[in-house]
Amino acid sequence: MYTFDGRVRYSEVGEDGCLSLQSLLDYFQDCSTFHSEDIGLGLSYMDKIRQVWLLSAWQICIARYPKYGERIVTGTAPYEFRGFMGFRNFLMQTKEGEALAWANSIWTLMDREKMRPVKPNEDMLAGYVPEEKYPMAYAPRKIAVPADGQPMEAFTVKPHHLDTNHHVNNGQYVRMAMDCIPGGFKIGQLRVEYKSQALLGDEICPVMAAGADGKLYTVSLNGADGSPYCVVEFTSPAQSTESAILRMARAERAERTSFANGAC
Repeated sequence: MYTFDGRVRYSEVGEDGCLSLQSLLDYFQDCSTFHSEDIGLGLSYMDKIRQVWLLSAWQICIARYPKYGERIVTGTAPYEFRGFMGFRNFLMQTKEGEALAWANSIWTLMDREKMRPVKPNEDMLAGYVPEEKYPMAYAPRKIAVPADGQPMEAFTVKPHHLDTNHHVNNGQYVRMAMDCIPGGFKIGQLRVEYKSQALLGDEICPVMAAGADGKLYTVSLNGADGSPYCVVEFTSPAQSTESAILRMARAERAERTSFANGAC
């Protein structure tokens, strides 16, 4: 697994003094970018071959949000290629090996000129060596959108929402969706399904639906015509698809890792 060390900065925490979900997403996204750069398949390479990896789906599970100043290790590893799609896990740990958050992600390789999916070339297949799939409770890629959603205030895509591909950044969609759910809602799992690309000047018309028990919120970020750019699902820790057995297995593995590294 490719990893890089970090420390939770003050600019990355929320009111509770812990790493925000948005910042966690940034760590994972940066980790995949660093990985690609370090194996020679980064932004300049992708620009040269006129291709781009587009994120199709996220599933992020959070056991604990690290505190301000806490030292962390963020890692990523591809585990499968299937046609024009790539699958990648992520893991954030403490320096002692405690698993803080883990994720599954699904990516689609696109030809930037024709905007058609293409299969990875030999450089990519050689550089992104598949590793063992991370043990987590994998949720479906598609997210069901409730029919009884409540329309929220619409807004327009601004320059600060965009990334180097000139469309709304993956993490920005999550920030938009979070503005639609009640403040203080504790998130134990995030799922995101990306459907189309929003560009500068496009109108975003959010529709929010709350679960009957108040432990799940679904936000569909729609265009002016009602078709979704992105669907985001927030789940409370108690309702997360992660099982207690998997949590115990990760804790045991972290304990073995700490022992092997000579940690007290």
